[in-house]
Amino acid sequence: MNENTRRASGLLSGRVAMITGASSGIGAAAARLFAAEGAAVVLMARRGTQLKDLATQIEAEGGRALAVPGDVARSEDVRHAVNAAVEAYGHLDVAFNNAGWGTAGTDLHETEDAVFDQVMDVNVRGVWNCLRHQVPAMLAHGFGSIVNTASTAGVVATGAGAPYVAAKHAVIGMTKAAAAEYGERGIRVNSLVVGCTRTELIEGAIAEHPHLEQAFVARQIQKRMAEPDEVAQAALWLASSRASFVMGAALAVDGGLTAV
Repeated sequence: MNENTRRASGLLSGRVAMITGASSGIGAAAARLFAAEGAAVVLMARRGTQLKDLATQIEAEGGRALAVPGDVARSEDVRHAVNAAVEAYGHLDVAFNNAGWGTAGTDLHETEDAVFDQVMDVNVRGVWNCLRHQVPAMLAHGFGSIVNTASTAGVVATGAGAPYVAAKHAVIGMTKAAAAEYGERGIRVNSLVVGCTRTELIEGAIAEHPHLEQAFVARQIQKRMAEPDEVAQAALWLASSRASFVMGAALAVDGGLTAV
């Protein structure tokens, strides 16, 4: 099967997908995968140069991609990205709200208020902003599938900073609430409980605190980190019609951490 045939018959053929945190890691992997599976991808992240380079690569490979730099913590930036998707491709029916930020290695009582605020702004307000602007576009289209990136820290205290644990618990709760509100109106909303993955955020934490590399995978059944594409594959399935009866789920992609 050649690449054009794959896109025409792919899991997201004919769909328009917005992906946040798309300049690297899981978001970039999802951008490439969703485009290869037939979606027109609208890419959002703060780092405009990396984002535009990725969009150019996807288009060079025969895909459709639009880079819309912005910060998910800013409501107007998210509104702009959603509007750009609709203007460029006519509708929005898939979203992978993947942008996130966190810290590790600092006790709760030693964590600065500014860190708490940033973690909440990116992880919680960011998902809130995305849902508030994506849902109306999907309601207008009569269809939608949204995947929010949570974490094993949204289920158990993993050793990540307390604000991050709280934020990812909130993402799972917000996902369930949105699924309950919009499921009967044609919009599925689910989350990914992501385990330790080789992203810039994780690599940065390990560089600062080397002991974390072993600690991150010690509780897992599989004693390794995930590759970004492994998480992107799970996001693809949830976003696609193959997960048509899945609503409000928190799907574990965590090497078995939450199973034991």
